[in-house]
Amino acid sequence: MLGAFTNELDRIAPKFQIQGSQIHILRSPAEFYETLKAKILGAEERIFLSTLYIGKTEHELISTLQQALRAKPKLKLSILTDALRGTRESPDASCASLLAPLVSEFGAERVEIRMYHTPNLTGLRKKYIPKRINEGWGLQHMKLYGVDDEIIISGANLSSDYFTNRQDRYHFFSSKEITEYFSKIHNAVSNLSFLVTPDPQKPAGYTLEWPTSNLAPSPLDEPSKYISQASTALTPLIQPSSTPQNQALDSKANTTVYPLSQFTQLLSPDTSTELPALTSILKTLSLPSSSTTSWTFTAGYFNPHPSLTSLLLSTTSKSNTVITASPWANGFYGSKGVSGLLPAAYTLLSRRFLEAAQKAGRGSDITLKEWRNGTVGEKDGWTYHAKGLWLSLDGERNPSISVVGSSNYTKRSYGLDLEVGTVIVTSDEGLKGRLGEERDGLGRYAERIGMDDFVKVERRVGIRVRVAMWIVQLVGGAL
Repeated sequence: MLGAFTNELDRIAPKFQIQGSQIHILRSPAEFYETLKAKILGAEERIFLSTLYIGKTEHELISTLQQALRAKPKLKLSILTDALRGTRESPDASCASLLAPLVSEFGAERVEIRMYHTPNLTGLRKKYIPKRINEGWGLQHMKLYGVDDEIIISGANLSSDYFTNRQDRYHFFSSKEITEYFSKIHNAVSNLSFLVTPDPQKPAGYTLEWPTSNLAPSPLDEPSKYISQASTALTPLIQPSSTPQNQALDSKANTTVYPLSQFTQLLSPDTSTELPALTSILKTLSLPSSSTTSWTFTAGYFNPHPSLTSLLLSTTSKSNTVITASPWANGFYGSKGVSGLLPAAYTLLSRRFLEAAQKAGRGSDITLKEWRNGTVGEKDGWTYHAKGLWLSLDGERNPSISVVGSSNYTKRSYGLDLEVGTVIVTSDEGLKGRLGEERDGLGRYAERIGMDDFVKVERRVGIRVRVAMWIVQLVGGAL
């Protein structure tokens, strides 16, 4: 049964053969943070971190990086964030101002801070669209946390809520080949990004420069040429042929890892692999032979690309679950302005999905659940940011296939942002058990929601929320 999925995936993405024991699944924000810090302190040669942003008050994380760099004179650090998100608060304290002093202390030959800027936001659009709203035109959204020959692939950013009370997923790979592969992705995008240079004379404490050694001209000056040259740099990396031909085959290998990339805004033509891979998996699930399979799909912001929604509803399996954030676990709950309307907008999208499932005759086959652990903004209240897919084959309880990464699976993910992830395909019983525990652990805080729940007073949706939903669809929910 696994071959029905892997035969097509082999044609879409690179692949690596490893043992299931080389993948460890972290379960909580605290475990993610403590593991990350411990790995940083034990680093010998390199640390590379790709993230949307590092929280402007994450002084403990910065101190941990400093400690590691001071202890190992040959250790090098590379950090990639998004330019719009990373400079949003400038000239006040920001991600950029937090990171620039690392370059001052350890030198540009050891520490490199890069910030990616979308080629979609230039000229008058760049000049007049306000900060925060301008992030709707595209972001660096990858989450890659590599140390030496190990890497954490996640959907979590590097800020206090992701370390304490914002639930995500975190897969830790102990594989030199997989870490090196994602290091090449990190380096390629870094060399298509601005360089943060300390500048004490500036109010913000830094400048953004475009090195002449970059792989393309600045996206602000020549966006078309930038995209053309970015395509040249990235396309060979993300195609199946980029798998090392000399990769030593481990006779104990029982797990295949397919790296996925979605770089639509940088590729012409678009050779991204994530949407094709997910499409392939879900199409296989629509075959009669997949009727004994079950799936669980989760997204904190439930606004899947229309093609994915259609494919989920077309699967032939009988026991399927969608987990999304309750309005009271949505990261926008309690926000000021339009953002505060977004939890209700996502609720409306969930209701429409449930209606579509019932219309398609899938009401008894697909269960919608909402995850809630307390209430956002209140003591011990958590938010839900997990996303991914688990497939259990041939009536088995534990998953043999899982998708994990940065993508929220929205139109925005497949049109505007930079995303990475993996498909894991395994016959290893230990890893299947850990994947099952991860899925079931998330399900522990999830309760089934039916159409009756959507007619309750607190669920009613007014015109303001419908306007907010239009904004969700316009900018993908990441205001």
